[in-house]
Amino acid sequence: MFEAKFQTFDAKTDPAKGRERVAALRAELTKRKLDGFIVPRADEHQNEYVPACEDRLGWLTGFSGSAGVAVVLADKAALFVDGRYTIEAREQVDASLLAIEHLIEHPPEEWIAKNLKPGAAFGYDPTRTTIDGAEKLKKACEKAKATLYPVPTNPVDAIWTDRPPPPLSPVTLRDLSLAGETSERKLARIREALKKDQLDAAVLSDPASVAWAFNIRGNDVLHTPLPLSWAIVPREGMPSLFIDGRKLSNTVRDALAKLASIEEPIQFTAALKKVAAGGRTIRLDQATASSALADAIEQAGGIVSKGADLVTRLKAVKNDVEISGMREAHKRDGVALARFLAWLDEEAPKGGVDEILAVKALETFRRETGKLKDISFPTIAGSGPHGAIVHYRVTEKTNRKLLPGDLFLIDSGAQYEDGTTDVTRTVAVGEPNHEMRERFTLVLKGHIAIARSIFPEGTAGSQLDAFARAPLWMAGLDYDHGTGHGVGSYLSVHEGPARLSKLGTATLAAGMVLSNEPGYYKTDAYGIRTENLVLIVQAAPPAGSEKKLLAFETLTFAPIDRRLILPSHLTLEELGWLDRYHARVREEIAPLVDAKTCAWLNAATTPLIRQA
Repeated sequence: MFEAKFQTFDAKTDPAKGRERVAALRAELTKRKLDGFIVPRADEHQNEYVPACEDRLGWLTGFSGSAGVAVVLADKAALFVDGRYTIEAREQVDASLLAIEHLIEHPPEEWIAKNLKPGAAFGYDPTRTTIDGAEKLKKACEKAKATLYPVPTNPVDAIWTDRPPPPLSPVTLRDLSLAGETSERKLARIREALKKDQLDAAVLSDPASVAWAFNIRGNDVLHTPLPLSWAIVPREGMPSLFIDGRKLSNTVRDALAKLASIEEPIQFTAALKKVAAGGRTIRLDQATASSALADAIEQAGGIVSKGADLVTRLKAVKNDVEISGMREAHKRDGVALARFLAWLDEEAPKGGVDEILAVKALETFRRETGKLKDISFPTIAGSGPHGAIVHYRVTEKTNRKLLPGDLFLIDSGAQYEDGTTDVTRTVAVGEPNHEMRERFTLVLKGHIAIARSIFPEGTAGSQLDAFARAPLWMAGLDYDHGTGHGVGSYLSVHEGPARLSKLGTATLAAGMVLSNEPGYYKTDAYGIRTENLVLIVQAAPPAGSEKKLLAFETLTFAPIDRRLILPSHLTLEELGWLDRYHARVREEIAPLVDAKTCAWLNAATTPLIRQA
C-alpha cells in the first residue's frame, strides 16, 4: 500500500569496516610521511548533505550524520559530533577505535593540540577545509610544536577503491513564476553589494547561492535541488559559471550563456587567479570557501576579503512570489500531514505500525499531492527510545514497532517546486504517562513563546533562543540543539544566515523563513519535539512605539497532539494561541481532505480552553 521512493532503509555505512579502513589510512599516511590527518564530513562546497562520492567520513568511520569530523593519528583517533548526534555516533562507530567527542564543547583543534606529538607532520585537505578551519588547525599544530601540511590529493581517496562516481544530474531552469525575480536583477543586486563593500568580485562557492543567482536547480545533492557548481561575479563585466557541461541541455546552456561565461570546473582555479591578478579584492564566503581558494587568490597577487557570502542574506529574504509559494506548499503539505496523522491514530494502537511503515506512509501521502519533487531530508521517525536520538534514521536493522505507552517523534519535510517544508510532531501511542505530558507541555510553552514573539528590527536569533528554553530551564531541563534554522525556497532545508540559536548572531528580517523547534530528549526513553516553520512579518506597532517591530506568522498546518498537553500548565494566553492555531489548521485543511480525515481533524483541533 505504501512505498518510499525518495529514501531507503539500508545501513549506508558499516562500522565493522572501520578498523581495517583506519589501518589502511594510517598506512597511506606513513607512505606520505604524515603522522596524522583530519577527515571532515564536508565536500568542496561545505554542503550539509554530500554526494556519495564525497562522504569520506561515513566510509571511513561508519558515522552517517550530517555534521562531524574525524582525526586519525598513528596511535589514536577520535570522532567529533555535535549534540544532535552523540547517541547516534555511539551506535554507529567502533568506540574502541575512535573516541567520541563533542564537536562544540571539545573541538578537534583542542584534541589535536593535546594529542599530537612535538615534531609531528599533520595533514589536511585544503580543498575541503575553510579558511578559518585551516587557521585553527595551524594554531593547534603550533601549540603541539608540530607542522601542518596541505595535501595535494586526499589520502582517503587513495584507499577508497569502490568510490562512487560524481553526480551528473541535469540542470533545470527555475521559471520566473516560481523565482519571482529575474537572474539579471539578482546579479545586479550582487554587483550593487560589491560596489557598496568596495570589492572587485565575489566567488560563489555555495551551490545554493549559484542556484539562486542564476535561477537554476539540479539533483546532485541528496534531497536538496542543487547543481554542484561555482561562480565568479565581477563588479563589472560578465560573470563566469563553472559547471560540468554534461549537465546542461542545449536549452539550459543557451539561457545561461546570456548571463555568464560557461566553463568547466577544472578551469575554476585558473580563472580565479586571472580575476585576482593585479591586486584585486575578492570576497570569499567564510562559511563555504576553502582555504585552497584563498591560496589561489594570494598566489595571483590578489587580496582576500573573508566575510559573508553576498548572496546568503539576499536569498534568505523571500520575495512576494516565494512567500506565496511557501504558503501554498505548506497548505498542500498540511493535507498530507492530516491524512498521515489520521491514519496513524487509527492504525498504531492496533500494533501493526513500525517506524519504516510510518515513514513510507507519510511519503506516500505527500506523493499523492501530485506535487512532491523529493523529501527535504531523510525522515526522522523514532518510537520510544529512538525518539531520544535527535537525528535518528531508521534502518531495517533498527526498525522498531510503535508500542502502547510510546511517544513517537516524526520529523519530516518535502521539496515542492513552490516551497520547502519541515515539520515535527510528537504523537502519543496509547496512554502517555504524567512525566511525558508534563515535559511535552514545557516544550510546547517554549514553542508558543517563539510563535508569539514580537521584537524590534535588528534583533538577532540568539536574543530569542532563550524564550524557547525558559520553561525547560525552570524545570532543570534543556536540549542540545538550536531552536530554529533558516529554510530555503525549493533549496536547502537548512539555510543561513539567520537562526534561532545561542550562536545566532545574524539579525532577523521580514521575509525570512525559520523553523521553531524546541525539544526535550530523555536518553533510552523518549524524545519530544514540536516544529513549525514561521515567516517573519512586520508587526503592527502599539501606541507610542518608537521602533519598527517584527513578528512570526506560522506557515505549518498540522494538529499538535492534545492528549500530550496538560492544559492546567498553560496560561490563558498560551491556550488562546493554541486554540487559534488549531482553528487555522481546521479552516485551511478541512475543506481539502476526505470526510474521514476531516472528522479526525475536527476532533484533533477541538479547543482546549474549555478544559483549562
